[in-house]
Amino acid sequence: MTKLKASVVIPSYNAAKHLPTLIESLSSQTIKPFEIIIVDDGSTDDTEKIVKKYKLIKYFKKKNGGPAKARNFGALKSKGEIIVFTDSDCTPDKNWLSEMTKPFSDKKVGGVQGAYKTKQKELVARFSQIEIEERYERMKAAKDIDWVGSYSAAYRAEVFKKLKGFDESFPIASGEDPELSYRVEKEGWKLVFNSKAIVYHIHPHSLRKYLKTKFFRAYYRPKMYAGHKEKMLNDSYTPQALKFQIILFYLMILSLILMIFNVIFGCFFGLFLATHIVLGTKLFNLAWKKDKLVALASMPLLILRSVVFGTGLIWGMVKK
Repeated sequence: MTKLKASVVIPSYNAAKHLPTLIESLSSQTIKPFEIIIVDDGSTDDTEKIVKKYKLIKYFKKKNGGPAKARNFGALKSKGEIIVFTDSDCTPDKNWLSEMTKPFSDKKVGGVQGAYKTKQKELVARFSQIEIEERYERMKAAKDIDWVGSYSAAYRAEVFKKLKGFDESFPIASGEDPELSYRVEKEGWKLVFNSKAIVYHIHPHSLRKYLKTKFFRAYYRPKMYAGHKEKMLNDSYTPQALKFQIILFYLMILSLILMIFNVIFGCFFGLFLATHIVLGTKLFNLAWKKDKLVALASMPLLILRSVVFGTGLIWGMVKK
């Protein structure tokens, strides 16, 4: 019997419209054999009807509990040596699975991070892609990475199961994937970024949805950092510029609360804007090479990002 190298686990919640494209892209992968496990997280649409049209897919339906629980459930049902994750709204490139599993030839590698691309035309979605690509540049330059996002993630099954997978107390996709990455790294395993392992994704296309996503990512950061306080200062994914910009945002708000409107508030406000111009230059330059309209829109979008992220972070600390 051929040994099963990989199991692809996909949590799905009301994603019926995306599943045919995802399943077809998985059926075209250049590496075989592997199994596909779809965990229906309490969907109310036609997910079950669509999935059951396809043979050889392991389908499980459970009560809605969030993506962390769904991924863990699927992982427990898997038989592959490597457990690979993607999301139901992703479309993997034909070489995706091959590239995701390739780094595991190094016995020290415990996890692999793949990369996003998008085919969207909306300005906000294009900005999101450039924003992610800036972070990929940071990961490429890092000696080691410590952040693996579940949209394109792979772990040795033995490692994943020993650590009991994702923290199921995260109710939404909000930081449970880097939190697992931190634990894998602490166990002494190497994490690898492979920019050739590509999935195409649908980013938030409206400003409202983009800012809402940023707010909730920030809201769950205190929970994510609770057991990994050292990561608050530095990780391989989050730009240091963003942290500095958020600190200045807090200082601006503090000066307003204290009613010191003249010199102090003016200084903090000026610094807040200046840091976005200076520290946002890297993203601007990256965008300018690829998408000049995104580059021109980047500064106001970065300022809005800092304000919303800073607000979400404070709210998360208050509610913790």
